[in-house]
Amino acid sequence: MAYDAEDTRRRIFAAATAEFARHGLAGARVDRIATAAEANKQAIYLYFGGKEKLFAAVLRAKLEEVRVSLSIDPDAVAESAGQIFDWYHEHPELIRLLLWEALETDGEPHESERTHRDAYREKAHVLIRAGAAPHLREDARVRAAQDLLFTLMGLIAWNFAVPGMCRMVLDETTDQAALARRRETVIQVARTLTAAAAGDRHTAGSE
Repeated sequence: MAYDAEDTRRRIFAAATAEFARHGLAGARVDRIATAAEANKQAIYLYFGGKEKLFAAVLRAKLEEVRVSLSIDPDAVAESAGQIFDWYHEHPELIRLLLWEALETDGEPHESERTHRDAYREKAHVLIRAGAAPHLREDARVRAAQDLLFTLMGLIAWNFAVPGMCRMVLDETTDQAALARRRETVIQVARTLTAAAAGDRHTAGSE
């Protein structure tokens, strides 16, 4: 059978994603990635240039995946928050990778940040189209929508960053029960925040 370089790259990438999510950058081992990928270590250095560059490539790809996969419906922001919650539940590796990045890297912006920044600007404009901060000037309105977007992202992501704390604070016996309860709360809070940002406080709980 002929050597399939692209398939090897995909296997390395999948193995590296799991390894970095579990162990972080410092704790990850190239030999474990190679074994899980059924590839040799030389292929990892050939295709990705080493462990640090492989970690950066994995994180960029996961951020791109979430950017492409998740959208906000300007007519149903709260329901979109619920869908984003479900996506994070199905892809717990992203939160872990972001936490490891915060702990172990220097935080310097990567060249891909411009693309992601532009994408999140567009998501903020979706919130503006949903009616966020209509009383503000255009520049202030954009900033208010960005703040709302980041608040919603934090409202969702924290549940998956600290599942044990979520379970304990809510006094639930399982993570699943705690997350199910939190999903409903996230949707309701997203509805309230969006209505408040639109200046529609009287109907925040009646949609």
